[in-house]
Amino acid sequence: MTTGNALRQRFLDYFGRNGHTVVRSSPLVPAQDPTLLFTNAGMVQFKAVFLGEERREYVRAATAQKCVRAGGKHNDLENVGRTARHHTFFEMLGNFSFGDYFKREAVGYAWELLTKDLGLPADRLTTTVYTDDDEAFGLWKSVAGLGEDRILRLGEKDNFWAMGDTGPCGPCSEIHFHQGEHLPCAEEAGGGRCLGPACECDRWLEVWNLVFMQFNRDAEGRMTPLPRPSIDTGMGLERLTAVLQGKDSNFQTDLIRPLIAHVERLARKPYGDAEEPDVSMRVIADHARAATFLITDGVTPSNEWRGYVLRRIMRRAMRHGRMLGLHEPFLWDVTGSVVETLGEAYPEIREQHPRVAETVRLEEERFAETLDLGTAKIREYLATRTDDSRRVVDGKFLFTLYDTHGFPVDLAQEMFQDAGWSVPAGSLEAFEREMAAQRERARAGGSFVVAGVPVGEEGAVAVYQELSAALPKPVFLGYTQLATPARILAMVAGGRRRPEARSGETVEVILDRTPAYAESGGQIGDTGTLVGRDGQGEMLDTYHRGAQLIVHRVQVTRGRLREGEDVAVSVEPRRRQGLRLHHTGTHLLHAALRRILGTHVSQAGSLVAPDHLRFDFSHPGGLKDREVEEVEALVNEQVQANIAVTPEEMELQAALRSGAMALFGEKYGDRVRVVRIGDFSTELCGGTHLDATGQIGLFKVVSEGAVASGLRRIEAVTGEAALRHVGQEEQALREAAGLLRIPPLELPRRLQKLLDEQKQLEKHFQQLEGRLARSRALDLVASAREVAGVPVLAARLDGLDPEGLRSVVDLLRDKLGSGVICLGAVTDGKVNLVASVSRDLTGRFQAGKLIQDVARQVGGGGGGRPDLAQAGGKDPSKLDAALAQVAAWVERVAAGR
Repeated sequence: MTTGNALRQRFLDYFGRNGHTVVRSSPLVPAQDPTLLFTNAGMVQFKAVFLGEERREYVRAATAQKCVRAGGKHNDLENVGRTARHHTFFEMLGNFSFGDYFKREAVGYAWELLTKDLGLPADRLTTTVYTDDDEAFGLWKSVAGLGEDRILRLGEKDNFWAMGDTGPCGPCSEIHFHQGEHLPCAEEAGGGRCLGPACECDRWLEVWNLVFMQFNRDAEGRMTPLPRPSIDTGMGLERLTAVLQGKDSNFQTDLIRPLIAHVERLARKPYGDAEEPDVSMRVIADHARAATFLITDGVTPSNEWRGYVLRRIMRRAMRHGRMLGLHEPFLWDVTGSVVETLGEAYPEIREQHPRVAETVRLEEERFAETLDLGTAKIREYLATRTDDSRRVVDGKFLFTLYDTHGFPVDLAQEMFQDAGWSVPAGSLEAFEREMAAQRERARAGGSFVVAGVPVGEEGAVAVYQELSAALPKPVFLGYTQLATPARILAMVAGGRRRPEARSGETVEVILDRTPAYAESGGQIGDTGTLVGRDGQGEMLDTYHRGAQLIVHRVQVTRGRLREGEDVAVSVEPRRRQGLRLHHTGTHLLHAALRRILGTHVSQAGSLVAPDHLRFDFSHPGGLKDREVEEVEALVNEQVQANIAVTPEEMELQAALRSGAMALFGEKYGDRVRVVRIGDFSTELCGGTHLDATGQIGLFKVVSEGAVASGLRRIEAVTGEAALRHVGQEEQALREAAGLLRIPPLELPRRLQKLLDEQKQLEKHFQQLEGRLARSRALDLVASAREVAGVPVLAARLDGLDPEGLRSVVDLLRDKLGSGVICLGAVTDGKVNLVASVSRDLTGRFQAGKLIQDVARQVGGGGGGRPDLAQAGGKDPSKLDAALAQVAAWVERVAAGR
């Protein structure tokens, strides 16, 4: 049997033999495309090439691309586990032509690979083409030898592909494999007939999609032929493996079945015995793959965008684990099987697995209590509504579940649907109304500013697409020069090309050569000056437009600048030196973190500025002060050693084989720049660096903290900025010592003494508070009133924290014997509440429900046991009114209302 791993290699080898450059998979986080959630197709890394913004050294490529579809337009999450084909993570095999070959060769390669190289029976293959694509129809007849009855014409919905509403597009052609008439067909079951490749059943399986990119569609919908038509194909490795291994389901292939076997062992249940456990095992197997690859590529669980989708995937797997009886963390363990099956093809998941496993385990531990509590609340909700024939979930309950218990609404929705209840649009609208009201309440308590992002650069995008195709790639000279003569190739302002710019105007300038570094790899762009014959300008920033062009944002300060004129361009040297210091410092910091904390540390983002650096990295927990000190000391050790910094250009694959680190979120060409700092650090980097580490002088960590779960941030300074920082710290130390009239080095000992004295005073204060509480309790007993035959006491005791209130409640309970008590207090502008119900009454009254009712009236929430509960609130002005309602609550509950 041919393995899935072998099939991947056979595909790449086939196209390698046919003149294609085999390109490694790009990360799941699309480089330089913040609009796309995840890489969801093989063509994503070539998007700039197809748009004409970038040129590669090759015109044919082949890839095995890791993909995730779990959000946005392409979202397969809810179907995963319930079908044989849907996945969140999958691999897409593809071959590409960038203006080289077209339809005839694409059809020929696909047919030869499937029928001759892989040996699929030709009589079980059929194809579809776009309704009026006569050329493709004829090629399937002449190249593949198919009869007309095996070439189906379909419309735009099925057989026309577009990159977006505008831009490159074209017809496509799909190859389908006949899996057999034994598989069920809904059309036939309904009295009709199977529609073949156009049917939704599993008898015909789409194996390969060939996209013929031959048109450009404008905003009015007009399509004009592209000057260099291209090819983009995609074939799911999991589907191809299922076909060649004779499996009806992708989950039965050797790419995924070992993960299901792992879950079988953990759950002690066999796969294939019952539908619901099988669904859960498939969900866990798929989601373990997605979590492993996403975390490896730098995504961490969070409540925002990519991190939220990852968290949602992981929590869905955890819920299905509970359904299998797995109550301890388990998903982290399953990721080990992902590494065993795919680690050879993707060595990065093997290298990053310790970090992946730790991140998943921590997320499981954090969510366990929420999952159990939310599941119990949903069961309770269902149990009290067994007579509800509508079986429609109340949107307000979804809100309570989310707001009070932190239970995700999408997970609740899925659980209700599994139980046979519906969550229609009206329920979700009610949920959103409650959320809006909650946001309004929060807004009333404070103010915030939402930063807007300007949009509407469609004109500029079109101009730069044309310029990328028409202009030579600018030559960057900034590694060795800070000034050079250059020629203005083009100027752009307001989305239009400009022949000249006058004093006071700001334009984007493209030069034939430049010493200015364009923002990339975390290093911000250079500033400087442009001086021409009749004018000059201040260079405010330098950045990329697309992958091809280096653009300088220039404000003309005198005279005018013209397209085509020669200018002298120079970079501000002091600022550039600051950038060099902090970029080399960043490399040293990264290497030191990996040596001190472990090789699981990987860069997740950085900022290199002239006066400081910021470095985000993956690490499951906080750093101890000792670890920060060790990292700082190790960096300064390399600084004192004055190690040479040696850049070198080489082929990407050779660089990776030499041990150079490729960083998360960066996009690399076929030739890369490798920056070595002795044997301490080797990274792929296009930034500007020092000649030797000794030029840094001093490296100083300014701060370390959390950015998100599993993600840390260090800010640091070097050189003069480090000396200034140390000077500021010493000045603060002297000022603090002066206030206490002691030498600076005695500060720690004196502060510790003062803290110890404060603790003693606080302890004494608590003792006095307790005595006062007992005194107040004796006074309050007399104020208890009888309601529905039950002693009820509600009172306000300002100044007491929750612990103080509980002390008073304990005394009152002893004095009353039987009764309902609710005490409130305002401390530091916040409401504290404690409620108690004597044990003989908890069958009728519950402290938890009483405290929720009172807390809601003061803008808060809480809960607890039937006999004791506590809560907090935000609105002290409503406390008296809320406490006055306690007696009415007892009366309502006693009456069963």
